[in-house]
Amino acid sequence: MFRTTVDQLYGFLWGTLLRRILTCALAAVLGVGTYWLVSRLTEEAAACADGVTRSGDECIGVNGSGYDFGIPEITPVTARIADENKRVSDRPHVTVAMMLPLQPASKAERRQLRSDLQGAFLAQYQANREPGKPVVKLVLANPGKDYAKQREVVPDLVRMSRSGSDNLRAVTGFNLSLDATTAAVRSLTAQHVPVLVARATASSLANRESKDGTYDFKGLARIVPTNEEQARALASSNGSREDRRTVLVRDTRPDPYVLSLARAFQRLPEKGPPGPDDMTFTSTGVADPGDVDNQFKPTVNTICNSGADTVYFAGRSTHLRLFLKRLAKEACENRKFTVVSGSDAASLNNRMTDADWAELRDSSGKPRMTVQYAAPAHPDSWSTETARWQEQQRKRTGTKPPASKAPGYLRDPLAELERLRGTVSALAAAGRDIGPVDLGDSRTMLVHDGVRTAVEAIRGAKPTGQDVPTADQVGNRWATMQAQNRVNGTSGRICLTKAGNPYDKPLAVVELKPGTKPGPGTLGFVRLAWPTGAPQPEDCVVRGG
Repeated sequence: MFRTTVDQLYGFLWGTLLRRILTCALAAVLGVGTYWLVSRLTEEAAACADGVTRSGDECIGVNGSGYDFGIPEITPVTARIADENKRVSDRPHVTVAMMLPLQPASKAERRQLRSDLQGAFLAQYQANREPGKPVVKLVLANPGKDYAKQREVVPDLVRMSRSGSDNLRAVTGFNLSLDATTAAVRSLTAQHVPVLVARATASSLANRESKDGTYDFKGLARIVPTNEEQARALASSNGSREDRRTVLVRDTRPDPYVLSLARAFQRLPEKGPPGPDDMTFTSTGVADPGDVDNQFKPTVNTICNSGADTVYFAGRSTHLRLFLKRLAKEACENRKFTVVSGSDAASLNNRMTDADWAELRDSSGKPRMTVQYAAPAHPDSWSTETARWQEQQRKRTGTKPPASKAPGYLRDPLAELERLRGTVSALAAAGRDIGPVDLGDSRTMLVHDGVRTAVEAIRGAKPTGQDVPTADQVGNRWATMQAQNRVNGTSGRICLTKAGNPYDKPLAVVELKPGTKPGPGTLGFVRLAWPTGAPQPEDCVVRGG
């Protein structure tokens, strides 16, 4: 009896203990499983795509597998980049990264982004069908709006530069002159990642020429003239204006592009007694209109009373559009203005609607103003200037020479531009859609030249017998790219100084005119202009000075 009771009690206790152990074990397993599942779902929710993570409302990171960052305008070209990357993945290759904001909000900015990426892909496509080695993979690096999250991306690019499988050897793009852009370039170059600035024009993103070889950004090159060089080119092209008939309107927001452009305009040589003092406005962002239109009302009234007919505008194209409309609305009687701005004005044509253009015409349909800027490139530059050269020779000698006899600074870019157009046509004929290609805003041409220059540097730096150069070898190569080592770009010959700056790179003086008919205005090439006032030397050798 006693033994039976003890056995029953033992069995009860053991069974209870076993159930508790099993229950606890099951709970632990379920807990771990739940934690794993929640963690997995959280990771998947945070990941936008391979290499790209959600940060706030943006997808930040690096991707080369076709991810379009939610921007349908670039879907065709990102798909082609992915195809090309996959095609060459099993061959010795290097990686070139395009670093620029990849999730713009406005339609105009999305069209501009498409042009940028088309230029990069076209250069990759061409390079991978040339005899040079190594072949090129292209990746897209999104630093967020206004490069504000560049610190989240730079470490990935540095890691890729040290990876034997990625072989990142150049980062290019850089389409906005902002403090955050400068910080990204500084961080990359400090960690021995070569950088090539393709479109940003502020002098804060350029090395100063140095006789002792000391530079702020070791391993930096650029292919676009600074704002100061653009202003000098415009001045040499148009001649000196009378000070009393010019006025500077400038944004006071601390934007490196705007600040350097304002300084460049202030330093232009002008004749005669002084004109109106600078007039200012304050914007809240690169693409944010804010209340600047309201700020422009008294400014325009003052300009009308000042007698000025030329306005230097140091601001972004978002605000230039509003200024032009306000200038037309408050227009002085019988006064036609010339508004001169920097290379960001190349974006203006994409921002203007038919209704905007209509506002820039008077009641009789005549244009109230002309907008002039120095574009980094224009597709009509080389054919127009070559035709002018032929006509000048005909008048001088009585015989019109063939275009093939034109100076090299005209002949070489023209040939490169025709090659680019041929590539676009070949892709279209093969059904390989990259979206509609518009060369008029210079973006496709300039970014193409940036990637092409990076590839030429990489291939030129590769030691004999090795598949891939080191990052330092590429960074050191920039200083040698002149004379026979120059790059013949669609935007002009690219001859780099020891500091990595373009030497006397030509600019296209472009005019936007409202026209006299309903609909969009006209965007026309006027002439080439040179920062030094004269064309590059025929041998493309950088001269000391």
